[in-house]
Amino acid sequence: MITDRLARALDDRLRLSPITRRALAKVFPDHWAFMLGELALYSFVALILTGVYLTFFFDASSADRVYHGGYAPLDGATTSAAYASTVRLSWDVRAGLLIRQTHHWAALVFVAAILLHLIRIFFTGAFRKPRELNWLIGVTMLTLALANGFTGYSLPDDLLSGLGLRIITSVVESVPLVGGWLVSLALGGEFPSDVMIPRLFVSHVLLVPAVLVALVSLHLGILVRQKHSQFPGPGRTEHNVVGSRLWPSYALRSLALFAWVLAVLFALGGLVQINPVWFYGPFEPAQSTAPAQPDWYVAWGDGALRLFPPWEFRIAGYLVPAPFFPGVVLGAVTFLALYAWPFAERLWTKDRRPHHLLDRPRDHPVRLGVGVAALTFYTVLVVAAGDDILARLLRVPVYDLLGLFRVLALVLPVVTGTIGYLIAQALRGNAGGIGDLTRADLRRAGARRAGPASGEGSGDEPEAPPPDRPGERIELWPDGELWRWRYRNAGGDVAIAGNRALRSEREAVEASRLAYPGVDRVVVPGPPLSAPPGPVRAALRRWGRAAAAGSLLVAALVGRRRDRRRQERAGHRDAPPRGREPDDPRADESSTPDGTS
Repeated sequence: MITDRLARALDDRLRLSPITRRALAKVFPDHWAFMLGELALYSFVALILTGVYLTFFFDASSADRVYHGGYAPLDGATTSAAYASTVRLSWDVRAGLLIRQTHHWAALVFVAAILLHLIRIFFTGAFRKPRELNWLIGVTMLTLALANGFTGYSLPDDLLSGLGLRIITSVVESVPLVGGWLVSLALGGEFPSDVMIPRLFVSHVLLVPAVLVALVSLHLGILVRQKHSQFPGPGRTEHNVVGSRLWPSYALRSLALFAWVLAVLFALGGLVQINPVWFYGPFEPAQSTAPAQPDWYVAWGDGALRLFPPWEFRIAGYLVPAPFFPGVVLGAVTFLALYAWPFAERLWTKDRRPHHLLDRPRDHPVRLGVGVAALTFYTVLVVAAGDDILARLLRVPVYDLLGLFRVLALVLPVVTGTIGYLIAQALRGNAGGIGDLTRADLRRAGARRAGPASGEGSGDEPEAPPPDRPGERIELWPDGELWRWRYRNAGGDVAIAGNRALRSEREAVEASRLAYPGVDRVVVPGPPLSAPPGPVRAALRRWGRAAAAGSLLVAALVGRRRDRRRQERAGHRDAPPRGREPDDPRADESSTPDGTS
């Protein structure tokens, strides 16, 4: 009752009910791949909740502190305040270790969900017009998530995180001319500085999260404003969205995912140990620990630093040290390529139309090949970041593994990208899967020329029919201001018409390609004539016409006879009785037998 009154009072003042009704009626697709974005969102919520708890106990200071607590090996030792508070939080604060490890696992899942969401968008073409802005926002969120994860990883001031911070500082210092100035500006002096931990803390808990919250809000606002993309399927077109309404179906499903995310993260935080800083000890600039690996989302940079040869040279008297190319150039090229990809593909394919239906990855072989090659390359770098651990497990010299990973980083992406491209070329226009391909299909795919004319373009170019389905075609014709289409088989005697008219020839082409990919298109100047009926159908039509004519004749005769009978009954009711003339004036007067009145 009170809630209802509050809602009515709020609506009377703000008039939110029309906006709320429209928002609750919004339709979202039901495919599981669209939940990856929500997985990232709910991991971010878990990060905020657990991070708020940790700020009550963490001391973001580089000042000396004497640790006294439950971890006996460090009891009485002098460390930085940041490290002492982290150990105290893990050993002496109720639920502190659970919250700290859950926070760390949530960060790993957050970055992984963003990356998987980005991969899904890339391979399905969801970055195309009108969603380029959301792609740029997503790449920016990935960049900020990586940066915020690294600052949070460095806050405990343990030996392992301090070593990682020393590496990233060296990478920034490798930038010619301005590298040293950038490090001094960020850390407030040379590494390690007294204000390093406080600045990392402010960046980790205030600056980057605030920007992420703003970008997430903008991302969701654009998603609500624009129509949601969807995978092709029955009843799905460029002009509708097939799925579940926000309330109640999609909201309940989304809340269930939120509950599962929290449950899994807290289970990981309570059962799976991660980042035990008390084992590493406090950070000392003169010490290092081995084997040492960072979290997976920055391991690709560590792997690049390990694999790149120690090449150094000078430009105009300025030294360009070895970490510059694997640390700065590779990272800059990676994210610049991500930012520029939607516009580069539009320039390559000449496709400037808006798209609301997603692609199958096989429909764009070049995109698939480039994506597979890039994923292979960075996977090799991530694995190479653990070459010392692999060398210990495999009992082989680490330099042998280093040479192997250098070869794999150069050769394996080309091999996997080429294989992905050939498979996509062979599968395009084919309803079967990878298991249905033959060697001849792969040879034909390799002989095709890549480029806009082979199907990577705007979609207006005709496609050759598959070799095993010759003669099939799609017929298009104008119907007033609209366009219609239908499918014809090889014999021309089976026609399946589209169930709706389209507003333009291009939309009709897209609808026909969606229903029958790979079939050649033929524009018919007018509505094609229907096939002549067979003898049975003609006989049935003649008998039907005769039966209809006979039925009409019988109905007319029966109606005429019914009208005649109705007229006869009416005539009998109007006739006068016997012995009385209707025109005799005396008929209305009373009289006696003798004539007197």
